[in-house]
Amino acid sequence: MTSQARRDPITDPLLTPENSVLVLIDYQPPQVNTLRSMDAAQCIRNAVALAQTAKNYGIPMILSTVGVKDGLNPDTVPALKDAMSGATWIDRTSINAWEDADFVAAVKATGRKKLIMGALWTEVCLAFPALDALRAGYEVFAPVDAVGGTSVEAHNSGIQRIVQAGAQPVCWIGVLCELQRDWSRGETTAGMVSIGSAQGGPWSTEIALKQFASRGMKT
Repeated sequence: MTSQARRDPITDPLLTPENSVLVLIDYQPPQVNTLRSMDAAQCIRNAVALAQTAKNYGIPMILSTVGVKDGLNPDTVPALKDAMSGATWIDRTSINAWEDADFVAAVKATGRKKLIMGALWTEVCLAFPALDALRAGYEVFAPVDAVGGTSVEAHNSGIQRIVQAGAQPVCWIGVLCELQRDWSRGETTAGMVSIGSAQGGPWSTEIALKQFASRGMKT
């Protein structure tokens, strides 16, 4: 069992802790309450898992909202806001986050070109900035199980639109495993297993618990 030498983490074509940034947009009650393409609670749990993943691997995080400072909308839902503590926060008036100068400046300031970008709704708040980011030379990785739209059709149209433009559809657990890449990277393994275990499902029962046991960790 000999792993190959680790690739250059900056130029690696896959996601690495050194080349990516997590960007979450408009996970606020009005958007959450109008999700119809998936279960809203599950969507938030998956977004929280993404935030926990970013923290485990030391990835920069950007959290953006619309209309909070003006008192028009409530802030990010509490569970996700807590998970995104330490993130750069950008409040906007623009529907399209990429049309906010501070938002674009925050993305550029990370120096990273791979954007793990989620938003509510898929067809609007994800599609618009994702398309603009792609045109600006960024790679966009859209976590399809942590975003949602006002209908199944609306969500699907948003995903299809950005994929046709070059975005890559991913899922939260795929991001988690892509960043880890090798079980021998012990500095992040325990955190990875904890995140997976906390989300339940087949990961928890078939993968995470066995990793806990093999490493003598408690669940």
